[in-house]
Amino acid sequence: MEFTKILKDLMKINNNLTQTELAKKIGLKPSQICEWLKGKSKPGYDSLKALAIALNVSADVLLGISDI
Repeated sequence: MEFTKILKDLMKINNNLTQTELAKKIGLKPSQICEWLKGKSKPGYDSLKALAIALNVSADVLLGISDI
């Protein structure tokens, strides 16, 4: 599964988390989350780590290595 789909699914699972809410949780601008969701860019190491913590999953889940 590709990153954009995984991120969308995890945002939905986490009480329909919006781009703005997720951005606040990880200290980024909502536009960055939008870029990830559109597949225009992917998070770096620090952002990936912050996403994993905010979404309460392992980085392996975000990378598509293991299932939710």
